[in-house]
Amino acid sequence: MEALQKALEARSKKVNKIEETKALKAPMDVHAKLTEIAAAGYDGLAKEDSAYFLKCFGLFDKGEDFMLRVRIPAGQISNAQAVRIGELAEKYGNDYIDITTRMQVELRYLQIENIAKVLEALKEVGLSTFQTGVDNPRNIVTDPLDSVAYDTIIETKPIIDEMQTVFAENPEWISVLPRKFNTGILGSLSNSCNIFGHDCCFVLANKEGEFGFNIYLGARVGIQARDANLFVGIDEVPLFFKALLSVFKIYGYRDNRNKNRLHFLLQDVGIKTFVDAVKQEAGLDFAPAGMTMVQSQNIALGANKVLQRDGKFAHKTIVPSGIFSGTDLIALAKEAQNFASGDLRFTYDQNIYVINIPKEDIAAFEASSIIEKYAQYNNLYFNDMIACAGTATCTFAVIPNKPDAIELAHFLNSEVAIENANVRMNWSACPKGCGVHGIADIGFEGCKAKDSEGNRVDGVHIFVGGKITREAKEAHILHKSLPLSEAKHHVKYLLKSYADNKHRAETYEAFDDRFLSQNYSFQALSFYTKINYVLNEKLGMDITFELEKEPQSSKREEYELFAFGLKLFKLLTGEKRFQGVVGLVPTLVRPRKIKRNEVTKINPKVPEKLSEVIYNMTHENKNERAQVFSELLVALKEV
Repeated sequence: MEALQKALEARSKKVNKIEETKALKAPMDVHAKLTEIAAAGYDGLAKEDSAYFLKCFGLFDKGEDFMLRVRIPAGQISNAQAVRIGELAEKYGNDYIDITTRMQVELRYLQIENIAKVLEALKEVGLSTFQTGVDNPRNIVTDPLDSVAYDTIIETKPIIDEMQTVFAENPEWISVLPRKFNTGILGSLSNSCNIFGHDCCFVLANKEGEFGFNIYLGARVGIQARDANLFVGIDEVPLFFKALLSVFKIYGYRDNRNKNRLHFLLQDVGIKTFVDAVKQEAGLDFAPAGMTMVQSQNIALGANKVLQRDGKFAHKTIVPSGIFSGTDLIALAKEAQNFASGDLRFTYDQNIYVINIPKEDIAAFEASSIIEKYAQYNNLYFNDMIACAGTATCTFAVIPNKPDAIELAHFLNSEVAIENANVRMNWSACPKGCGVHGIADIGFEGCKAKDSEGNRVDGVHIFVGGKITREAKEAHILHKSLPLSEAKHHVKYLLKSYADNKHRAETYEAFDDRFLSQNYSFQALSFYTKINYVLNEKLGMDITFELEKEPQSSKREEYELFAFGLKLFKLLTGEKRFQGVVGLVPTLVRPRKIKRNEVTKINPKVPEKLSEVIYNMTHENKNERAQVFSELLVALKEV
């Protein structure tokens, strides 16, 4: 504890403004006055209530109305609860519902005078909005098919219920943490809830024949959780969880809110020191880690019909960008009751499962009008798409986001049809990363960009190579500040490479591991998508520059650049740049010197600026050649 105390003292020279606000009153005092606040309208709303305290109960003041988060542990919801949420959305929230990556829902457009009525109506069916915002333990996520999927080893919902008794609606735990705290617990073999992306991750493991959980700690935007070398048995989870929260509550930083997540405390004191403190707080010496069992991404991803272990089916309704409605939630709940147990499961990727559909009823269920309505989205590009709120409802957002994600999915579905494939595309409307773009196969972060005429337009940074498997890692940026109108074409060419080079039902993540990352640098891939955009979308030449199935160069940038230049020269002129090339450096059998505009002379369709780029890539003198792709990418902007 001494090292933790020293770290805390070093960061306790001042406290942030939120901590000063938290000291003004008890959150439950504000909750007790919600009826009065609703009756008085905005006149009864204190500044600190709007800025902080109401967020402890899921209420976010958007100026003219409120957004409300509804806590749904494990994403599991009864039929009655689903109907009630739908009714409230219809009556008070413009019939609008957002499904979030924490497997819960958000109601929007609520008027202040209706807040108390909405909260009471939710409470009647056992739903809470407590601790869904600001400095609280957030909704705990797990496999949406927990207990029913073939690969479930440990049923986690009963464990989550026990974990919630530690803090849920407990005044002693409301708003006492230094920062928000995300938790995931996975008892299945497949990673269906981004299990390595939380402050605290309970990951299915086996220790000497006993199933339990290995602990990973300290994820945040752009950083995956680290192995804590701890094994926690099923019965030990609540004790460990309470001890962990307690240590974070006592020693977590309260100065700079941008650096107050658990990650930063672990960074300063070391994960072993922190773990020792948790053991001391719990009074139990937890065992060292066992073997992590999570092997792959969700086996149900991309499938709208999943066979359960009991022979029944779970049906996945694909909800584009998580945008749903109260009307459709009621309709889906009705069909769930007609054909199944009536229960629904929200997913991390913003979709909904109806579970326990008998085999003999699955065809009739799929023929129902609500299922047919969303059947159009059951394709590669919508199945695993995630998008957080954009400018329409979020003050931090830079781009509309949800509509952008939907538009791109439609575009790609029409341009690149791929069978037996899986690609995860995640969208965040700003650097806060609520759309978890960093762990996507192809991720998008909203930004402003300049178009070809210099106008400031909506754009994205494109990320590639994120991993959610046991070797979880963040994506690498491929392109910065591309206008959305251009970005979609870069993605198209990445996916064309996937279509042309993948093995059978190989996922994009596996394809990236085997082919792209193995053979090409990120800089080379940036050039690959850019040159195809220039050749086809800007110049209309209808010529595709393809990646080699078995590239001869190494991932050393200068060699990749030269190899690309040779291929580009031949593609545009039909002639070889050199008559003899041995290994990675050209051997000039009969040197052919060319001028900067030589390609243009041979092929008049090629602008001189592009001819100059190719000249710089394949100069006869190695020392005169371009050495990095970045200078070529800048030059291509002028083509």
